[in-house]
Formats: sequence, structure tokens, C-alpha cells
Amino acid sequence: MFRWLLAAVVALSSTAALAGPRKPNVVFIFADDLGWRDLGCYGQTKIRTPNIDRIAAEGVKLTRAYSGNAVCAPSRCCLMTGKHPGHAYIRDNRQWKPMQKWSGQVPLPEDTVTLPKLFQQNGYATGAMGKWGLGSHENSGDPKKQGIDHFFGYECQAHAHNHYPAYVYRNGAKVPLDGNDDKPTGKQFTQDLFETEALTFIRDHQKDPFFLYLPFIIPHVAIQVPEDSLAEYKGKFDDKPYTGKAYLHHDHPRAGLAAMITRMDRSVGRILDLLKELKLDDNTIVVFTSDNGPVGLFGGSDNPFFESKGELRGWKGSLYEGGIRAPFVMKWSGKIRPGTESDVLTANWDVLPTLCAAAGIAPPKGIDGINILPALVGLGNVAPREYLYWEFPSYTGQQAVRLGNWKGTRQNLRMKLSEIELYDLAKDPNETTNVAAAHPDVVKRIAEILAKEHEPSKLFPLPSVDK
Repeated sequence: MFRWLLAAVVALSSTAALAGPRKPNVVFIFADDLGWRDLGCYGQTKIRTPNIDRIAAEGVKLTRAYSGNAVCAPSRCCLMTGKHPGHAYIRDNRQWKPMQKWSGQVPLPEDTVTLPKLFQQNGYATGAMGKWGLGSHENSGDPKKQGIDHFFGYECQAHAHNHYPAYVYRNGAKVPLDGNDDKPTGKQFTQDLFETEALTFIRDHQKDPFFLYLPFIIPHVAIQVPEDSLAEYKGKFDDKPYTGKAYLHHDHPRAGLAAMITRMDRSVGRILDLLKELKLDDNTIVVFTSDNGPVGLFGGSDNPFFESKGELRGWKGSLYEGGIRAPFVMKWSGKIRPGTESDVLTANWDVLPTLCAAAGIAPPKGIDGINILPALVGLGNVAPREYLYWEFPSYTGQQAVRLGNWKGTRQNLRMKLSEIELYDLAKDPNETTNVAAAHPDVVKRIAEILAKEHEPSKLFPLPSVDK
């Protein structure tokens, strides 16, 4: 009962001391397009997520957590490098070879300092199962060149638009999936394959410290799920077939989306159960979060029906709150007090320094992330932070800053250097009323931050800002 308190007292001098005699294992689970309200622990009532909720119940739930960016590849780059979007190398989902199907996204340079490299260099076995999206085995973004000992899944985010693909990759080699042919159904559902590979990795490395990165692709469209999971939700909702051309059709898309999330939750539960079975639970950090906001009403996904982002403005692709607010739950038995709730302001470029601190690893210099572990384990406040910064050159071009309770954004930056919109999130969390005219001093400070934090990129320009 008092183990968390004892651990906190022992570690008062430094969060690094929390690592103890054996370095903690890390399981980092990264959902794809999951809204912060898609989980029961954040108020979801139509979709069951008992195992992810269990992470929150046994650890901490963050209430002011943000993703790295508004779509997958740049968000993953922020996670892997600890840099915000104004400094990150990858800032959009651009294909490496646009004319070559599933060539992968623009790759990370080979000398990039990444989260798995840091763990690998400090004696950890490293694995990843799911969607990589930061290059391929044909270039410098190869997971093996970025610190992943064992990779299984999709290299390209576009390839991951089907949960029943004809093949995936294992360490750069194609793995044919018998019974699958890129159609709406098949015999091998990739979420189940990721789960099996993850469980095998944990068993194989149970005697050594490991870092396991699980960038699952649920609930990204297309809507696809095995019938045994669909049965739980079929008939529960007023459900019309999705017959659009953007993604594969589904006869029960609302039920399918709910079933996909619950299927992923089942995988999380099996991972948690295995950690307990192998007596690794007390020394394993488990984190669950999402890469960006939900997609909205698109491709069969009906996030408005599930209130996946609450009343927040914007969807995936937007730097308004709905596009970048994220769920974030974390457990570390004996270190984080069960049932904790934290309002620490954070984005996923903080993950790198935070997990490094937990493992006693020195973070690299020149990153934007800060160590938020003290706020999670009850050791006090984190280092002072004035603001968070985002930019996203696609979807018309955008910038955003969170400055205390103020939120400033610029839109349509591919066309012109637009005026700053200002919202008071304390009074207006849904960003409905632009109060820029009433607060010129705040607007001026945000303009200074927008200019200071944007480092021009030849690969991902913001034309009106770069002039």
C-alpha cells in the first residue's frame, strides 16, 4: 500500500535514482488517430477499454497532454527525437519516392539521435511492432539504423491503411501473410500479429532490460476487425454501411471502429498480464498515448458519434485542440501512485527525456523536451516551461503556441502570413472566440515565439513564414 511513498522518499534527491539496481523495462504503446475521449478513463461510454483504463487506475492519467503534431509521421519524429515540430527533421507525411507505391516517408538521417538508440546504447534490447513511418529498409530511416534491434510491421504509413495486407516487414525482409490480399477481410489481422510478436519479444528478453515500442495502427481507417470482436458491438448502434471510395467499405462502421479499439485494448491487457506472469510488472514502465487527434467523419470512421475529442475544435490535421490533444496514461508499480491525475503541461517530445530520466540515461543536448517524471512520481514540479510550440506545413500551413492558458494559432500559411488568433483555454477550451484584439500584449509575445521557434526547413517549408 505504501510502496509508492517509500520509493518517492528514497528517490527525493534525483529522479534518476528511481531506476534502482536493475534498469526498468519500458513498453511504450502509441495508438494511431485515437481521440483523447475514446478511452473509458477519459469519459468514453460506448467503447470498452478496460485494460488501458487499468493503466490509468494503477498509475497516472494526464489531463493536459498533447501529441507531437497533427498527423502521424511528424508526430513520430517528435517522439523519437525529443524535438518540437519547429526543429524536427520530419514535419509532414511526404513520401520518400512519390511515384513508388509504399516507398515510405521521408527518412530520418542515419546520425539522428533517437529514443531507441539511447536505450540500445545503454544495454537495452529494443523492439518495435506496428507502423514505423520514418523511412524504410532502403534508406537511412531503416528502423535497424535508428536503434531498433527487432522490427515487425509496416514501414510506410500508406501501406498501413489496410489491416489485412498481403505482407509486412520483419527487419527489412518481406513477410507474406497467407490468406491476405489487401481486401476488406483476410485471415491474418495485423493487430493480432503485432500482439504475438510483442509477447514473444518480452519472453525472449525477460532477463535483460528492454525497450518495446508498439506503434499500433488502430483505430486508423480502414475500418476492419475480425468478426469475433465485431459481434460485441454489431446491432448496438444505428449503423449505416460505409461505401465511400476513400478507404475500404464496411457494413457496420460504427460497430467496427468500437470493436477495433476494444481489440487493441485486449492486446494491451495480454501484455500487462504477461508482465505480471513473468514477474516483470514491478520493474516495467508502461505508457499509452496517441499520435494525433481523431480523423472525424471520414473513411467510415464516425468519431463525432463517439465524441472522440469532446467539444474541442478541429480534427486530425489541425493544430486546434481537437487535432493535437492526446490521451496519456502511464504506470510504474511502486513508483507512481495508483489513481494519480496530473495536469502537467506536456507534449510527446517530452517522452524522450522523461523515459531517459527513469532509466538513468543522460538525454542528448539540443532537444526541446523536458523531463516531466517528477510530476508523475510525486517528487515535485517539473522544470519551468513557458510554452509549447507546433507547426505543420500541410492542411494549408499552420502554427500554434500554448502559452499558459493562452492558445495562439496562425492558419493558411501556405497562402499568406495570416493574423494570429488568440483563445483563452481556461474560459474557452473549445476555441470558439478569438480574443486577439483585446490582448495585444499576449499576441505580441506569441508572435515572438512563433518567429523564434520556427527553424526553416528546405524539405517542409512554410512559405509565408520563411520569407
